[in-house]
Amino acid sequence: MVDIASAVPAHDPGAGTHVLPDCLAETVYAWLEERGWGDGLPVVPPTRERVEAMLTAYEGDPDEVIGALPPRLGEATPRVLAVNAVMAGCSPRLLPLLVAAIRGICAPEFNLRGVNSTTHPVSVMVLVHGEAVRAAGFNAGTGTLGPGNRANATLGRAVRLALLHIGGGTAKGTADSGMGDAATHGQPSKYTFCFAENAEASPWPVYPRALGLDARSAVTVAGMENPHNIHDMETRGGPAPILDKTATVMATFGVNNAVVSSAEYFIVLGPEHAATIAGAGWARQDVQAYLFEKARRPAGDFRRHFQSSMWRPWMRALGDDDLQPMTETADNIRVLVAGGPGKHSLVIPSWGLTRSVTTPVG
Repeated sequence: MVDIASAVPAHDPGAGTHVLPDCLAETVYAWLEERGWGDGLPVVPPTRERVEAMLTAYEGDPDEVIGALPPRLGEATPRVLAVNAVMAGCSPRLLPLLVAAIRGICAPEFNLRGVNSTTHPVSVMVLVHGEAVRAAGFNAGTGTLGPGNRANATLGRAVRLALLHIGGGTAKGTADSGMGDAATHGQPSKYTFCFAENAEASPWPVYPRALGLDARSAVTVAGMENPHNIHDMETRGGPAPILDKTATVMATFGVNNAVVSSAEYFIVLGPEHAATIAGAGWARQDVQAYLFEKARRPAGDFRRHFQSSMWRPWMRALGDDDLQPMTETADNIRVLVAGGPGKHSLVIPSWGLTRSVTTPVG
């Protein structure tokens, strides 16, 4: 028997009636399609046996209410998350990381209602740190943001399924889900957006340590655009040419960072670029400070492009010829290392009205 009732909040008027007569994947797939659920891809049938097997990896209360996910305000519990984890194809060892990710997106500063409902193509980026990277089989190296790794692919997908089923963040919307996902175009990372920090290739402490979090494993969630590539194939002599190119990718008026000064950037350096930068004696904070100074445009250009904005008073006071930074503080530039060989790095801009959250696992 396939009990889909577990996939919806208890206050759903239809809960308790969604039981399918068999566990064929084709039947579940069609059943979800009829109701506007799922992500459009086939799923693993969430049988009671599979859900219980998933829960064996979680040591807490399976019925704890972690939070209500807007716009539908469905209640997320580890048991309900286990259903979505099964559907996504997760192995049981990923459930504690899924719970940590959902705890993060439930934090007020994450602003899930905005992330789940805006016309912007924002997706929830999930970033795994620490011992869990190796223990759970994540790919932190070559192709970390691409296909071919079960942990990366399915954890990101499970987060998205939770946002669809529990939060009601569907493009179609339903009577009980509010406005749903209003993204004008969406983006491919709304299927899955999960990668891992490559701590072994990083010259600096793992990212959570930079936040003062000393945890064996952690998960960061952030409301972000798709990654924007930076390539620098020639630089050998120091950090400046690499980071100057990075700054040009950051300093565009097409991203929400241009109008929301509190918005973050994630700078994901490839190991080769990171080695060149660190080889010159630069710390993570030096990278942040340099990009803060270099990723700027004339304040007058900002004003010509935007009639309304969310800038700090000191930014509004700049003269037209003064260079205005793309974010109000260097601390909003988040730097870490991921990926494999090759002289590429990434700029990942924020939706803007959201803050990243890093949560310990367990």
